[in-house]
Amino acid sequence: MKRRILTLLLALLATQLGSLISPAWACGCGAMIPDGQSRIGVSRETSVVRFDGRTEQIVMRFTVGGNAKQAAWIMPVPTRATVELGDPAVFGELQSATRPERKARYYFWPRQGDWPFSSSIGDAAAGAPPRDAAASVGVVGREQLGDFDVARLTATDPEALRGWLESNGFRLPDTLATEVKPYVDQGWEYVAVRLAPREKGRTLYGTLDPLRIRFDSDRLVYPMRLSRMAKTPQSLGLYVLADHRMEPVGRIGGDAPEVTFAGRITPDRHLAPLTDGKDAFLTAIDQEFPEPGRIDGDHELRATAADTPYRRTVYYGLIREVGGVPAWLLTVGGGLLLVLLGAVFVRRRRTARRVSPEAPTA
Repeated sequence: MKRRILTLLLALLATQLGSLISPAWACGCGAMIPDGQSRIGVSRETSVVRFDGRTEQIVMRFTVGGNAKQAAWIMPVPTRATVELGDPAVFGELQSATRPERKARYYFWPRQGDWPFSSSIGDAAAGAPPRDAAASVGVVGREQLGDFDVARLTATDPEALRGWLESNGFRLPDTLATEVKPYVDQGWEYVAVRLAPREKGRTLYGTLDPLRIRFDSDRLVYPMRLSRMAKTPQSLGLYVLADHRMEPVGRIGGDAPEVTFAGRITPDRHLAPLTDGKDAFLTAIDQEFPEPGRIDGDHELRATAADTPYRRTVYYGLIREVGGVPAWLLTVGGGLLLVLLGAVFVRRRRTARRVSPEAPTA
C-alpha cells in the first residue's frame, strides 16, 4: 500500500514539473514566452484600434496568469511604429459605452423570490444584470516604458531577427523564424516587448498596463498570425474606432466573430486623444480561437455596407403590478371576493324564502 501511494505521489509530482517546464505560449498578436522554467498564459487580449484611413493606433492590454517574473512577445507592424504607455481608463469608458441595454419582461404569476415565496410583496425576480544580426537587423529605437523594455526593429533575415532578440534578453520560441518569415518577405517591422516588473520579485499576473502603438497604414490590419504559436485557446476583444462600422474580412481560423456593439459615439476625456476629440463609429467585436494552430493570417477589417447600429439587450423578469400590488393578487383576490359575494347573495335569498309568510287564502 505504501509503495502504491509513493508511486502515485511521484506521478503527480512529475505531472506538475512537466507543466512548469513547458511554457504556455499565448498572445493574440504573437508569442508571449516566460523566463526559465516558469509559466505564463494570456487568458484575454483586449485592444482598441483607431483608424482614420491614414494612421492606425492600437492600445492593447493583456490579462495573464502564471508565476513568471519576466516574459517577452513580438508584434509585427507594416510600417515604422511609435510606442508609448496607454491610458487604462479607455477600457472602462468603452465598457460603459457598449454596456447592454436592460429591459424588463413582465410576467403575471409569482415566481421564486416573489410573494408568497418571499417575505415582501412586489420583489422583482433576479435579472441578468515575441547568429549575428549586425547586417540584417536594424534597431530603430529602444525605450523603457514602465515595466516594459520595448525595442523597435527592422529585419531582412528571420534567423537574424531571432538571434538578435535572444542575445538582447528577449527569449522567444525556436519556431519564431519560420512564423515571422511572411512578415520579413513583406518588409514589415517589429515591436519587441520584454515585460520585467520594476518591483523586485513581483510576478506577471492579472491585467497588465496597456501599450499604445501607432503606425501609418492605408488599411486597417490587426496582426494575428503569430498567435498560431499559442498552446492554449485564445480570446480576443476588439474595439474599433473608425468613420464607419467595421467588420473582419474573414475568420482567420477562429470562431465566427461576434459584434457586441455598433454605434456612433462622442468620446469622453480618455478616448478623445485617440479620435482628436471627434465623433467616431465604434464597433465592438469578440472572437474565440479554440485551436490557435488553425490561425492562418492577420485580421483585416473593412467598412460594412451600412452603418447599422446594434446594442445587445439583456432582459430581466419583473412581476406585473397595479398600484404597487401584484396584478395576480388583485385578480385572484377580486375573483375570490366576487365568489364570496355571490355565495352570500344566494344564501340570503334562500334564507328570505324560508322565512317569508304564506300568502292568505281567500
